[in-house]
Amino acid sequence: MKIAVNEFAYRQDEDSEYSHYEGSFSELVDLVEACFANQVPGYRDGVVLVSVPPEDFRTPLVDLKNLPDGAKLNAQFVSRREGEEPHLKVLVGNYDEMKWEKSIAKKVDIVLYRHDVLAENNEQSTDADWEIVSINASPDEKDVPMTPMTRARNILEMEGGTSAKLEDKSKEELIELIKEMANEIVYWNQHALLDT
Repeated sequence: MKIAVNEFAYRQDEDSEYSHYEGSFSELVDLVEACFANQVPGYRDGVVLVSVPPEDFRTPLVDLKNLPDGAKLNAQFVSRREGEEPHLKVLVGNYDEMKWEKSIAKKVDIVLYRHDVLAENNEQSTDADWEIVSINASPDEKDVPMTPMTRARNILEMEGGTSAKLEDKSKEELIELIKEMANEIVYWNQHALLDT
């Protein structure tokens, strides 16, 4: 089995508003290979979340309930990459004496997509069996859920999304999906990324 890094994941570096690994991407691949058995299924067949030790990972996630009075949020209307519909993104801003930095992660899941799933939209970057698509690092012991916009891209099969294959799901699975979506909305209305 071969694991590689998808081009999309390279945006997650120290200078970005995303979670990042302080080692090299080559070292990240080695870590994921060593922990590959520590996986749970993702939102569809061919997507898995691999739990890795949180050392050397940083997260930009901020719990909005912990912000001091006067903290500002910045709203942007941006696309993640060329060709995708723009969407509203809310970030915690740095200003005056309030300087925020990414915090040490306490839980990390690496999102991997199987080659054939990425190939559905020609989004594979390599010929590897699995590609690392995202680093999900949390400031606490809780999972970081998918963003509502990411979920919408997948369900609506928008540019940048990968089909959620709703037609393959049972009634019980669809009810569970609706609950997951509700939890995602609640989570992302209480958290934001740092505007680095």
